[in-house]
Amino acid sequence: MKSIYRIMMPVLLALPMLFASCDKDDDSNPTLDLSHVSEGFVLNTPAYAENNTYDLARSESVNLTCSQPNYGGNVPYVVDYYVQVSLDQSFTQGNADAQFKELASSYPKANMQVSGSELNSAVADLYLAAHPDESTVPAVLPIYIRLRAVINGSANLHLGETYSNFITLPKVHAEYKAPDVTYPDNIYVIGSSIQNPWNDWKVVPHLSNSMSSYMTIIYVPDNANFKWGDAKGNYLDYTSLRSVNDMAEAGITCNTDDNNNIKVAKGGWYTLLFKAEISADGKKISYDLTVYPAEVYLIGNVNNGVWEFNDSFKLTAPADASGQWVSPAFLAGGELRASVKIPGFAWYDSEFTLLKGSLFFANPKDSWEKDFGADYAVKCTAGQKLYIDFDKWTGEVK
Repeated sequence: MKSIYRIMMPVLLALPMLFASCDKDDDSNPTLDLSHVSEGFVLNTPAYAENNTYDLARSESVNLTCSQPNYGGNVPYVVDYYVQVSLDQSFTQGNADAQFKELASSYPKANMQVSGSELNSAVADLYLAAHPDESTVPAVLPIYIRLRAVINGSANLHLGETYSNFITLPKVHAEYKAPDVTYPDNIYVIGSSIQNPWNDWKVVPHLSNSMSSYMTIIYVPDNANFKWGDAKGNYLDYTSLRSVNDMAEAGITCNTDDNNNIKVAKGGWYTLLFKAEISADGKKISYDLTVYPAEVYLIGNVNNGVWEFNDSFKLTAPADASGQWVSPAFLAGGELRASVKIPGFAWYDSEFTLLKGSLFFANPKDSWEKDFGADYAVKCTAGQKLYIDFDKWTGEVK
């Protein structure tokens, strides 16, 4: 799920590559005018929406129509329309925190037959994510839809990006359909500088509140290489990923000269975040990799009750994988709580403890001892420090 909120600035520019060549060059040449994108465009409410129940699980498609965005000059630009769906009425009020899904398919015409199966999956996923204790979707519920439009035919994937109004389909039936594939319990990485190079598969556990998001921390020297896998021994490479987002400016590339390894130009400590997504038909999993600078923090009791990421309680990274990360001295006693900082996630999504000296990631609702048992609770005293070997995935308090 995601929230999209962008500031769009009016601009006037010519885009000759979007048009066929002309016999002569004069003032009649079309010019793209983006000064109206903030005005949006009109998504029509289907004529029978008020009295119709949309059975998405059994519908081949849902027909939506809209006006074309105003790009100036009455020029018939080729526009791609993307469907966004939400169960939250605040979505219709431009709330940036509203949860919604954008369907994978796009549509090149203002009269579109939107995939019923994609809509069904999106509605079911949104509902079950908001109600984790339930396993079925209500018989009927309202959904809210808007369109995102961009101009096709340019390297700029957001050229002319503009949004429609919102419409309500008041009576929708969706069903959760168990996919043929399932998310793996863990992902693994292996590489030239990870544990025993090219022999050990390092575990990448899923985040506590997301079975489809996985995280680990690795150290790599300059120009190091690694692979990943959805199981030990299943060597997957850069080309096996749907996307790679280098938020650490680490110089992540595909090493085409060496088996399409994931190559890291700039050495350092990095957090790897893998996000998995099951396709609408439930038959395939796609993976996206985002790389962040590694940041680790103490949380809670030993900080005198500071339950958030605070730089005063940030661990110091060693020069390379042979050293240990070291925390500031504990200000107070109590149960150890620590977390890896990942943009877009709360501290408790990537919280960990030490289980018999090894890192263990989970999210206790109350405390490690109460929710998991005494073996998971590390009792600390003021003045002690946390030491972590993120290469070997071990730690200690002393």
